[in-house]
Amino acid sequence: MKVPQLAKKLEKKTCHNKTWDDHYSWVHQKNILEVLKDSSKLQPEVRDYLNNENSYTEDQLKDTKNLQKKLFNEIKGRIKLDDESLPFKDKVYEYWTKTTEKGNYSIKLRKKIGTDKIEEIWNGDLEKEKHKTEYFGVGDLEVSFNDKYLAYSLDLKGSEYFTIHVRDIQTNKLITEKIKDTSGSIVFSPNDKFIFYSKLDKYHRPKKIFRHELGSQLDKDILIFEEDTEAFTVNIGLSADEKYYFINTSDHNTSEKYFFSVEEELPKPKLIQKREKGIIYSVGSWNGYFYMHTNKNAEDFKIERCNDLLSQNWETFIPAKEETLIGGLTFLKNWMIRSEVTNALDKIYVRNINSNKEEELIFTDEAVYDAGVSLMQKDKDTDLIYISYSTPKTQSRTYLYNLKTKEKKLVKEQIIPSGHNSENYIVERLECNSHDGRKVPITLTRHKNTPIDGSANILLYGYGSYGASMSSSFSSTRISLVNRDIIWVTAHIRGGMERGMRWWKEGKLMNKKNTFKDYIAVAKFLIEKKYTSKGKIIGMGGSAGGLLMGAVVNQSPEIFLGMVMAVPFVDSLTTNLDHSLPLTVGEFDEFGNAKDNKEHFDYIYSYAPYNNIKKMDYPHILITTSLSDNRVLFDEPLKFTAKLREFKTDKNMLLLKTEMNAGHGGKSGRDGAIEEIAFDYSFILKIAKKI
Repeated sequence: MKVPQLAKKLEKKTCHNKTWDDHYSWVHQKNILEVLKDSSKLQPEVRDYLNNENSYTEDQLKDTKNLQKKLFNEIKGRIKLDDESLPFKDKVYEYWTKTTEKGNYSIKLRKKIGTDKIEEIWNGDLEKEKHKTEYFGVGDLEVSFNDKYLAYSLDLKGSEYFTIHVRDIQTNKLITEKIKDTSGSIVFSPNDKFIFYSKLDKYHRPKKIFRHELGSQLDKDILIFEEDTEAFTVNIGLSADEKYYFINTSDHNTSEKYFFSVEEELPKPKLIQKREKGIIYSVGSWNGYFYMHTNKNAEDFKIERCNDLLSQNWETFIPAKEETLIGGLTFLKNWMIRSEVTNALDKIYVRNINSNKEEELIFTDEAVYDAGVSLMQKDKDTDLIYISYSTPKTQSRTYLYNLKTKEKKLVKEQIIPSGHNSENYIVERLECNSHDGRKVPITLTRHKNTPIDGSANILLYGYGSYGASMSSSFSSTRISLVNRDIIWVTAHIRGGMERGMRWWKEGKLMNKKNTFKDYIAVAKFLIEKKYTSKGKIIGMGGSAGGLLMGAVVNQSPEIFLGMVMAVPFVDSLTTNLDHSLPLTVGEFDEFGNAKDNKEHFDYIYSYAPYNNIKKMDYPHILITTSLSDNRVLFDEPLKFTAKLREFKTDKNMLLLKTEMNAGHGGKSGRDGAIEEIAFDYSFILKIAKKI
């Protein structure tokens, strides 16, 4: 099949006295946000090109069709399709979810405590059938405090414009008007008279918090809070003791909080602490105290408390630790549970409130793991909690744990129907020096029979933005690669918070290139240690991880056999210069403001993947995107692909696949998600010659 070609239409762009050519900027429509909501407004020429690219990709991978089916069945065979979650005991009911063998979406169930009669209050598959849409995204699913109402938010395009519905559980009838164009989150008032929600503005940014009285007209909704700062977005939540609402307004780097009592008839949010650039804080309340989680004078956070938000006489409750990320608090009547992250590993601590004695919960003797705790009931007068952990080679296990007696009982284990023996796999925690001597943590998972002589391929996964730390949890899908002698490696590069806030700061703004250099350092280290060889590494990353892939492949293409770039942020300079796009202004403290700051402009221009494509050989590349994605617009990977086709001097595959009915997260539904993974893996196995 003929290689698709996108028409070139020269546009001269200028900023800070620098001029550059962009032959593909014409694909970006001025009404792009309308296109995300209604794809019929897409330029016909662009639609034709995307369809041509999809046909070309299918043609190039037609020899993997059977492999895709095999991978799909393999991955699905590791999932217990008819599964149920552990129950959560509310005041009157126990609630839990289940999935079925044939269904693609979850079902929410409940039964009155002490009885056996089970009610089905939500069935995702039936709901999808009602709406007759290919894409079906659920934003939030909340039950009222009196157990009478179910509130849910739906996105039927993938564009993350959510419509809120509230219905009577017994009659199944809507009790209030549908609320359109929201962020999707829903908060019931404890008296069940109201819901709170955030409305999206014309730039798809949640800037306003409204209170809606159930059953009333939407034009009667009361505006509770409005944020004027362009870069800030808002949300609202209820405190653990259900006495206060807390409103958060923030960008990625700075936050500000307001509160008001649940008893206020006409809410008037009161400021807790005025925003300070670079200060992130949150506040909760429990048993007469307010607790603040803050990085003020504590780079990796600390926790303070006071008993009055008017006088605010804060005292240190959990002190800061260097390069140890202090997490939040969970309270029971007699216990406090908190978390820490050190060197990309979770630690959970339990404190006896009466004796003030604290100890660490030990989950496993494995060196690398992912751990967490959750409550098993609404009533806080209990010694019982759920504790869970998994490792890259061991599936998830959940125990009912007695904090007082320290007895634990296995109550749920992730079942792998097709079988799984963790002893067949080896997990290693390594670290390597980056260009400046900083040590980068590496999590490596391989089959015990995979040779360490440089002959193996490596799937090198990375992200490195927004302070997001990469998990070391179990993934049943990855086994399909690991069993075929592809070593899965996660590079815990800067831009995340695996080593605390400094790890994030050293990977953003004018330090962004550390993210790319860390990743390349990990790749070269793995080659040096004979885990793989030059030209045998397959890079993988999505969204901001796609920016990472684009930057490193421009810098060091010879290292890689291939790249898988999902919804990649590759035209990062163009997006940064456009302040009308949904995420741009909120990310100035992550990537910079190229339009108003020449230093930022020059720095972003120097690494932006689209602007740095060169006349040279590139490895095999698979790029995936979605037409309704409002986080990374589809035209970014489209432009990147078109320009790369023009410049690359090799004969390796360059494939672009666009989901025409999906958003940032790809297809909806269980089977849709598995299909996408099987497709990506078939590309990986084809270029690794393991078909």
